[in-house]
Order: sequence, then structure tokens, then C-alpha cells
Amino acid sequence: MKVKKILISQPRPATEKSPYFDMEARFGVEFDFHQLIRVEPVTPKEFRAQHINVLDYTAVIFNSRHGIDNFFGLCKEMRITVPETMHYYCISESIANYLQKYIQYRKRKVFYGANNRFEGVLPAMQRRPTELYMMVVSDVHSDDTIQMFASHKITVTPVVMYRTVINKFEPNELPRYDMYVLFTPKGVEAFFANFPNLKREEYYMACFGQTTMQALEEHGVEPDVLAPSKEYHSITAALEDFLAKAEHDNDN
Repeated sequence: MKVKKILISQPRPATEKSPYFDMEARFGVEFDFHQLIRVEPVTPKEFRAQHINVLDYTAVIFNSRHGIDNFFGLCKEMRITVPETMHYYCISESIANYLQKYIQYRKRKVFYGANNRFEGVLPAMQRRPTELYMMVVSDVHSDDTIQMFASHKITVTPVVMYRTVINKFEPNELPRYDMYVLFTPKGVEAFFANFPNLKREEYYMACFGQTTMQALEEHGVEPDVLAPSKEYHSITAALEDFLAKAEHDNDN
């Protein structure tokens, strides 16, 4: 089966300088960008039900821009003034830079990991043994990161500040694709909700992350493309390799 149309279940990149568009030109494929899920903030009432006081903590951990937006949005709605002394630990430099939307960025208060891994901020955390950490998460999240911190004797409290909701499209609103690229377990749920009648032999499946793969396997689907892996840190690199091999096979 040739791959011509590919659904990426994320927003379209903000710049044309993206590996997706390079692949379109190189392999003659077409990428469509449709979010199968969306993010909604929890209400102040739902937040209070967790019995969390933001001001009891000296540091906040973020793994996404959604987390940053919803943390500061909820604090504003609840009239919580985040102190200037608050420290921020982020999974990547790009997430850390996004904080500039809400705070005056200073390196002594913002720390980030390398290669999208929280292990990179462990040395900074271990230098601050009295720090009190909360981590902003969605209603659907893995405890793997919390457990990783615990294994290094760092206590982190997960706090739900937003939820992930399925975008339900009307029948035939989305065309059929040769390949679907999913990034979260909730995205897997949304895929099967929106494409309930697809037969496995009618499409290729790519996914990012072990939990996404596990969600697919629970539906009896083995991914054709998986990242990250030993060979590929990004889904775009894994897709490029898949398309290159497919092009070679078709030429032969």
C-alpha cells in the first residue's frame, strides 16, 4: 500500500521550516494536521477539590506549554499571586522559554532538561534539598516521571490543572488517510472514536511514546512506526526513514 495522505494529530507547525514539509517535497506525500483532542482547564471548584495550595510550594514542574498556560490561567482566575521567588523546572528549553509569556525570565529561577528528559534537571533539584515541588499535569497522565523523581529521593506532588477532551468529528468530515500519527493515549481513544470502521489492513499507524503504543496494543493495533527509539528520537525522523524505505521498495 502506497502512502500518499498522512494525518498528523497535532496543530500545523507555525513555521514552514518543518521536517514535515521537507518530507512532502521529497516523497510526494501530503500531511494534514487535525487535532483529535483538545485541552480544557479545570474549574476552580475542581482544583480546590484536590486540596492543593499553590503557595505551599516553592517550585513548579512543567512538561508542556498547556501546563504553563493552565497554571497561570488558573492562578489568575483564582486571584493567586505567584511569588517572584517561585522556581520553574521544565522538560525542555523550548518549554522553559515559553515561560517568558508569563514571567520575567531569569536563569537562576528557570531550569530545563536536555533531549526532552527531566533527568537533565536532577542536578539542579538535588542542589536544593528544601525545595517543595508541584507538577502540573492533565487528567490523563502517567506517574512514571513522579516515580523517577521519587527514585532520586525527590518528592513531587502531581496537580491536575487541565483535562484532555476528544474532538468528535461528523461522519465523513475527515477523509480516509493512508497513515495516522498519534501522540497520546487520549489521541488513540479519539482515533477509534472518529474512525470506528477502519480495517487494519487499510492504513499504517505511527505513534510517539510507550504509553501511546500500549494504548494502541490494547485495541489490537501494532504500530508500524514508533518513536522515540534507539534509532530515532523524534517522530519526524522515524517517519522519514519509513517513507524512504517505502520509496525504495516501490522503486524495486
